Amino acid sequence: MTRIRSIMLFLAGVMLGLAIGPGNTFAGEAIAGTAKADKLGQCVEPTPVMRRNHFTFIEHQRDLTVHQGIRGSKHSLAGCIDCHARKDASGKPVPVNADGQFCAGCHEYVAASLDCFSCHSAVPGEK
Repeated sequence: MTRIRSIMLFLAGVMLGLAIGPGNTFAGEAIAGTAKADKLGQCVEPTPVMRRNHFTFIEHQRDLTVHQGIRGSKHSLAGCIDCHARKDASGKPVPVNADGQFCAGCHEYVAASLDCFSCHSAVPGEK
């Protein structure tokens, strides 16, 4: 009976962890209008072009950076994060891959994998 109880407690803990989720541990609720991009008419490319080709731009920039050491182009992932990350009520950036945020929202809509942030930061870096 003790083994069954231990398994039940373990499963309850796992379910609680999934319900709380890591998205709630970063920052508060993002406030619309606090990202640089919220104040701009378009991105570094027209919106339809970015929606269709952003992954190609980022992949090309990755190759330039990794193979040739070229950083800071207009299609850099860091530039995307700096422009699209919103802030919460306390002024802290909310990760772009948090539930309902810029990257996560679109990737969820099209059922695409969002694995950039397993290595890269989802909030702007300190300058």
